[in-house]
Amino acid sequence: QVQLVESGGGLVQAGGSLRLSCAASGRTFSTYAMAWFRQAPGKEREFVAAISRGGGSTAYADSVKGRFTISRGNAKNAVSLQMNSLKPEDTAVYYCAASSLGVVRTTPTPYNYWGQGTQVTVSS
Repeated sequence: QVQLVESGGGLVQAGGSLRLSCAASGRTFSTYAMAWFRQAPGKEREFVAAISRGGGSTAYADSVKGRFTISRGNAKNAVSLQMNSLKPEDTAVYYCAASSLGVVRTTPTPYNYWGQGTQVTVSS
């Protein structure tokens, strides 16, 4: 069982930056691949970024590539998403997710555990 708690969301102007964090409970955090998804009002949940259990492999949605960076600290049971050059279209609830497969996947199905989400709002 893994519990995930996101933090770091908020309101920021276009062009600004935010850093999201996800704290995970449990002693097996290092065996899980981690990811961030987001969901805007009226839209489906979409993939943002993922990182493998060891941190050696990452993947990003085309819409955030070059602007967002995912990282993890297995000793701290945490994963982060650094978001730079934010755009109004990045506005969404951002969710942290964990997959027992341990490898990067870009769809929601392989992810067993989800956080409650944190709101990110980018004003123009």
